[in-house]
Amino acid sequence: MSGGYEVAVRAAAQLGEGPTWDPATGRLIWLDILGMRVHTYDPATGRRTVRTTEQHVGAVKPREGGGLVLNLRDGVGLLDPDDTFRWLHHEPVPGRRGNDAAVAPDGSLWAGTMRYDETPGGGTLTRLTGDGTADPVLSDVTVSNGTGWSPDGRLMYYVDTPTRRVDVFDHDGERVHDRRPFAEIEQGAGFPDGLTVDADGCVWVALWDGGAVRRYTPSGELDRVIGLPTPRTTACAFGGAGLTDLYVTTARTGLSAPHPVAGSLLVVPGAGQGVAQPAFAG
Repeated sequence: MSGGYEVAVRAAAQLGEGPTWDPATGRLIWLDILGMRVHTYDPATGRRTVRTTEQHVGAVKPREGGGLVLNLRDGVGLLDPDDTFRWLHHEPVPGRRGNDAAVAPDGSLWAGTMRYDETPGGGTLTRLTGDGTADPVLSDVTVSNGTGWSPDGRLMYYVDTPTRRVDVFDHDGERVHDRRPFAEIEQGAGFPDGLTVDADGCVWVALWDGGAVRRYTPSGELDRVIGLPTPRTTACAFGGAGLTDLYVTTARTGLSAPHPVAGSLLVVPGAGQGVAQPAFAG
């Protein structure tokens, strides 16, 4: 069904991704991976900012005390409030880049990577803490994508896009175990990309080449589909003052005749109830 979307920011992002609500500033952060741009949007005032990065940027999250943490091509970096940049974990691998990332309940960053050519098993998922410690979580990943936690922090949901699944792990505070399928996307419906978890423990996942965002109940049952006009929907997150508006990023890359809103930041007002996300503790 349609979700009554609106265009929050009309843009032409090649690969729009990573919407993240920053409660400290009242702004939504989102990015264009291939365009190497970090955007912010203040829905209360309409004010927008754009920052250019020197590398492809897969994810950007707010830090405790201000600044940003960035999952870049060559590793994870920190941007201080005064715009000073430094590497937290520098690990350049030819042909590989950072992709989606998420901040866990304990403030650690779970950062994914992928090969540019999407070589099977060429990506990783790594847990990073503020002192730069990097602990491998998953190694045999193709396109490390959506990651999120249940409201009580006991479950972690995860997408390796080509599997067409959202998987779930038990989470003990620092580690995950007992991986199992949570929801499978059927042939012809697109591929799972970014995700978010709401206050009811439901999982919302954007479908690349599916033109939709789906919500699954905690038991893995599909209970809502928000149809959108452009096929390459990439990620979703709740934002706004009450965390009730669902923001959705989209992409234009690879489309021969993109829809006018492809590459824009969309919003579905009053879609549900989100959960405040922690900032990176570093």
